[in-house]
Amino acid sequence: MKKYYILLLSIFFSYSSISQNTVGVLRNDAGSYNGYTLLAPLSSTQTYLINNCGQVVHEWTSTFTPSASVYLLENGNLLRTGKISNDDISFGGVGGKIELFDWDGVLLWEYTYSTTEVSQHHDVYPLSNGNVLMLAVTTMTQAEAIQAGRDPAQLEDGKLFNEQIVELEPIIGTDQANVVWEWNINDHLIQDFDATKDNFGVIADNEQLLDINYLNSDKFPANWLHMNSIQYNATLDQIVMSSRILSEIYIIDHSTTTAEASLHSGGAYGKGGDFLYRWGNLEAYDHGTPDDRTLFGQHYPHWIADGLTDAGKLIIYNNGGARADAIYSSIDIIDPPVSSPGVYTYDTNGYLPVVAEWQYTDPNDPTNFFSAILSSGQRLPNGNTLICDGDSGYFFEIDPNNNIVWEYINPVTSNNGILTQGDIPSFNLVFRALRFDETYAAFNGRDLTPGDPIELDFDISDCQILSVDNYSISNQVSIYPNPTSDIISLSTDLNIDKIEVFNVYGKLILSERNKKTISLKNISTGIYFMKFYSDGKFGNKKFIKQ
Repeated sequence: MKKYYILLLSIFFSYSSISQNTVGVLRNDAGSYNGYTLLAPLSSTQTYLINNCGQVVHEWTSTFTPSASVYLLENGNLLRTGKISNDDISFGGVGGKIELFDWDGVLLWEYTYSTTEVSQHHDVYPLSNGNVLMLAVTTMTQAEAIQAGRDPAQLEDGKLFNEQIVELEPIIGTDQANVVWEWNINDHLIQDFDATKDNFGVIADNEQLLDINYLNSDKFPANWLHMNSIQYNATLDQIVMSSRILSEIYIIDHSTTTAEASLHSGGAYGKGGDFLYRWGNLEAYDHGTPDDRTLFGQHYPHWIADGLTDAGKLIIYNNGGARADAIYSSIDIIDPPVSSPGVYTYDTNGYLPVVAEWQYTDPNDPTNFFSAILSSGQRLPNGNTLICDGDSGYFFEIDPNNNIVWEYINPVTSNNGILTQGDIPSFNLVFRALRFDETYAAFNGRDLTPGDPIELDFDISDCQILSVDNYSISNQVSIYPNPTSDIISLSTDLNIDKIEVFNVYGKLILSERNKKTISLKNISTGIYFMKFYSDGKFGNKKFIKQ
């Protein structure tokens, strides 16, 4: 049974704060991490930024519902996907459009990638240089798929969907973009079905390639991959992607040229566009059986950011729809073994680890927590984890002891519009929910005066906005000189793990580790923002370069 339905039966008896609510904020305890949560209900053209009491502090309006993902950039712009009709490519998550709005809701750029043969879908990712990584589907004809080694019996409607990642350089003020990099899965296939066709080989000996005939489900032979996420690690210059249907995640090298990305060598890691790492389903490359699976239709694998608990590891929402023991979701964290940064250790029995090193499930009954689709997990600066149970529109935050300290139910539905407090929600899906701390650069100089909650006839009379001073080190650090010309230093007794400098557009300009002084000689004059980290905490300062 879905967790939030159990909550709706119990809140009238057990919750002391906001105890009568059925949508919006259900709980905001002292252990929650105060900040602003970004959500884009899949049935709405609105994107909302809410505080911990569910009050809207900002929102953006599009003419399109999201195909899935939205991102709030450091400069306050909103990058979002948009869903447009495509009769030829119509599986869940297909969008076809990307939009960029400024803080005030002005559309700065839009880009359509939707034809009878291609479409953007699910996810995009904003790079620090202003480019955008776009996840897209392309169509292989029956002849192309068979030549690539696909078993003809595993073709649907005479076509096969291929996945690609395209890096776009937006041309602001237009509906155009320059394609500056591209990767395609059909350049990295293996098959042992037909020796007279392309890509023939021994699957178990080619863990860096994808078996074109491996089907984890016979329900979707054309949509056999269903990639649902791409995320990026700037330090490693690597991309992690997620295949929901194959129940695997894959890491590839982004340092390649487009030509190298189509090959099996080249790039910083020497493997071209082949997989550097894969995890979740050993059977997919002949290294195990269904009993060895560790992922089940997962979403949103991404590297945990520097300065957070478990930084550098991968966190994954493991949906869990095909587990052998029971149907339940979990949040999993893995730490892939490496011989050097970004070089993953391959064991002859398959890529490690064997199982996740940390996992959250409902401590009372795992089956209480389950989302068949969508969903996300996010580490927060105080060590808590924000979880989005996407097909219920239910967000909850757990502390390091797995206590629930914040809860929210999206009141925007596809069947009844925006609900009134007291209504029982359904069809209120959300792809992801992301929390931003109050010092996030996008909020500098912005009006974040709380407005009303999203739901109608709301009641937040018992909700209090709690302080995050315990997690911020801004007051323990001063910077000098300011204004400055050549260097800037931090005055503090704390150990500084990392310093980052951003320009007013949110672009990362400089980064230093384990230092309290950073050189500014190679940047131009202007206003900048510094973010510094120490033992899982952070702080921000503004300065002027003369």
